[in-house]
Amino acid sequence: MNTKIIVLSAIALGLLAPAASAQQGTVNGAAGGAVTGAIVGGPVGAAVGGVVGAIAGTAIDPPPQRVVSYVEQAPLPADPVVVQERIVVGKPIPSAVVLTPIPDSPQYSYAVVNQQRVIVDPQTRTVVQIVR
Repeated sequence: MNTKIIVLSAIALGLLAPAASAQQGTVNGAAGGAVTGAIVGGPVGAAVGGVVGAIAGTAIDPPPQRVVSYVEQAPLPADPVVVQERIVVGKPIPSAVVLTPIPDSPQYSYAVVNQQRVIVDPQTRTVVQIVR
């Protein structure tokens, strides 16, 4: 019985691995989730934890230091942007916020919202990092 569960879990994880390896953060998230899931729920927990970890890993993969440095040194806008929503890593930034592209790193943009500098994925508008 346990052998069947292990085999089915391995197959499920094997089918999800190519999609999960699209980004390094996804792989790290999948591996961490699988280990945590295995500890909590055995082989089935490993499969479920790997999927959940892969999803979470894509949301929190930090940008390169050159992008962070660029955002830290960018001048503050003349008109501060204030929104009611809480700005959270992994969540989309409100559509009213104008994003500024980062030269030489088109996969990132930034904005200054509620007196916080934030790095954003411009395609999904997902907050990648809040620069402190």
